[in-house]
Amino acid sequence: MTESKGGVVIPFILVTLIWSSTWIVIRDQLAAVPPSWSVCYRFLLGGIGMGLFALARRVPLRLPPEGLVFAALLGLAQFVLNFNFVYRAEHYLTSGVVATVYAMLLIPNSLLAWIAFRQPVSRGFAVGSMIAISGIALLLLKEYRAAPVSPQAVLLGVALSVAGLLSASAANVMQGMEIARRLPMASVLTWAMLIGSAIDAVYACVTVGPPVVEWRAGYLLGIAWLGIAGSVVTFPLYFGLIQRMGAGRAAYSSVLIPVIAMLISTLVESYRWTTLASLGALLAVMGMVVALRTKSA
Repeated sequence: MTESKGGVVIPFILVTLIWSSTWIVIRDQLAAVPPSWSVCYRFLLGGIGMGLFALARRVPLRLPPEGLVFAALLGLAQFVLNFNFVYRAEHYLTSGVVATVYAMLLIPNSLLAWIAFRQPVSRGFAVGSMIAISGIALLLLKEYRAAPVSPQAVLLGVALSVAGLLSASAANVMQGMEIARRLPMASVLTWAMLIGSAIDAVYACVTVGPPVVEWRAGYLLGIAWLGIAGSVVTFPLYFGLIQRMGAGRAAYSSVLIPVIAMLISTLVESYRWTTLASLGALLAVMGMVVALRTKSA
């Protein structure tokens, strides 16, 4: 990272710490409210908060037609598909394991950036990625063997996690487009979150019926944390890192997030470490570090 510390390191640390905590909060959101409604509430609050932030900074919220189309596509990928997949994946897998699958974000980000923008992918990066995938496979094998429900449910959780991962990666790489650099990020994110929450609401109405709200304090505080800290604070920082560093390098935070998330899962969800799981986590982190070092070079 050659950028100034204030411009890169501080946002990187904030994004990593906040997003590490959001995985366990998402888990708590699954008790009584259908996932699509929880996602809708999160990004409705996030969109309002982002809009207020833009107004406070005197950033115009009005976008040209092509800007609204871009925001809508970004909202569909990031705030509809990605999070609907994530919330459902946590029905079947612990939050730490889902976060560990998301540690592979560096891989599709770099590959899609190579396809779209011809950013190079080295042999060392490919080797590191394969090591990481092997580690993730061992973690998931442990989940498959110890599944409290059916092993098929674990496979479904994995499939949902991967679908969410690819949706998030598509949204990440969109930040490398010329239009993303030309438009005010706060305005784009405001509309992306609001349009995304509207699509979430329509989908929820069609699939599960009218809005459901759990008035439990933990649920409401969770929505507030996810909507403000986990969305309004982090997404501008993270997408700013993508535009400055590239989608592959910005995803280095995904190396650290699952480590912290797995520790939280151990404390809160009583995740039990086995030799297989420990080896898998070690390989996943080692592989990502190898890929990181190679990409940095």
